[in-house]
Amino acid sequence: MTRRLQGKVAIITGASQGVGRGIALAMGKEGAKIVIAVRNSGKGEEVLQELRSAGITASQVACDVSVKSAVAHAVQFTVATYGGIDILVNNAHDTRFIQAPFLEWTDETLKNQFDSGFMGAYWFMRDSFPYLKACGSGRIINISSGAGVRGAATFLGYAASKEAQRAMTRVAAREWGDFGITCNTICPVADSPTMAEFVKHPELGWQDILPTLPIKRLGSCEHEVGRTAVFLASPDAGYITGHTISVDGGFTMDGGR
Repeated sequence: MTRRLQGKVAIITGASQGVGRGIALAMGKEGAKIVIAVRNSGKGEEVLQELRSAGITASQVACDVSVKSAVAHAVQFTVATYGGIDILVNNAHDTRFIQAPFLEWTDETLKNQFDSGFMGAYWFMRDSFPYLKACGSGRIINISSGAGVRGAATFLGYAASKEAQRAMTRVAAREWGDFGITCNTICPVADSPTMAEFVKHPELGWQDILPTLPIKRLGSCEHEVGRTAVFLASPDAGYITGHTISVDGGFTMDGGR
């Protein structure tokens, strides 16, 4: 039986843990050749070996997505290694400075959020475009957040950069559809290390929010978020573009808390 992404080449940023790792595993198990673009090469090496142990063709490239030249290098590395790009997943985002009251955000911390979130995704989309166009069925999947959709308190920079990324996804969907490229967003609530840290600290509010979810648990980075990404990257989703898919147990449902 042919796997859904057999022979496709996928770049996945921020794949050294969490959602990025889950997507890399899910896509790799469906036959995609995976390039993980990571800032932390030590964690990246662990995921790389995990992918290869599962029989997945995979490579790692060092990439701080907030640095334009590093993004360009990652794209060229992928093309040189596997001959092209079919799938781009923009997942990386610096989560070290994502929560503070509105008036405590600084120019520096806001810039950090936009550089690692919006600008990193923009550079990857721009530099990957020729190869996504050339393959005739390119897929862009940007990982956003319900914090932006809901306007979550204390998440100003993170929420704003994620909403800017969602807007960029829709613009690209309109402009690039003629080239067979689809562009969609996933907003996950998943069992990533970052989310696990949130849940450990009651002052951050997640202990109150989780019980209000219609599905009262965190989603699986691989089996739920990753499999959704596989679907969006597959031929089955060739007529879906410009949309946000919330894989979040109902977190962003209209009328929700």
